[in-house]
Amino acid sequence: MKILICDDHKIVREGLRQILKQIEEVTFIGEARDGKEALALLKGDVYEVVLLDISLPDQNGLEVLKSVKSKCPSSNVLMLSMHPQEQYAIRALKLGASGYLTKDTAAEELILAVKKVSEGGKYISQSLAENLALHLEDDSNRQKHEILSNREFEIMIKIANGKSLQEIGNELFISVKTVSTYRCRIMEKMGLKKNAEITRYCLENNLV
Repeated sequence: MKILICDDHKIVREGLRQILKQIEEVTFIGEARDGKEALALLKGDVYEVVLLDISLPDQNGLEVLKSVKSKCPSSNVLMLSMHPQEQYAIRALKLGASGYLTKDTAAEELILAVKKVSEGGKYISQSLAENLALHLEDDSNRQKHEILSNREFEIMIKIANGKSLQEIGNELFISVKTVSTYRCRIMEKMGLKKNAEITRYCLENNLV
């Protein structure tokens, strides 16, 4: 089994590497600091499992996930996050992730998750599963951003990261006018009036 770790923090990559070396089936562990580097490595080799951080310096982890599943559908992606964000977990699983773990997960659980997704299974922690169940049952606790489409959510995160409409358009291969239309929809749905409010909302909800 070949595994690729994609995380921008060297200390995190090293910690994950030490845990993954305990799995007998693992023959090689690659490392990438960002989405671009991860996709370049996946283009040159086949990795059965990709451990992908949600927060990367160049792209949001969900964007990288979409690219990985599009270009390397045989790779099983296990998402990692600093926070047990139910909304990210739901979107990641819908986009093709095989699992979702928080970075405070015990080593034994990470090993179990990697083995399960490498065999084509799905994995989320018991605590996150319980949170998701409660989250789905109680509509009154739903946050504003949950009504956004995946594309609207993606653009909201880019705006919160300070990217201009032109930059977003270039990255997503859509016109500035289309990005502006999405921005208007986001603000209308969430009751926000300017980019600074989008940024504040995302920071307060640990989305960036």
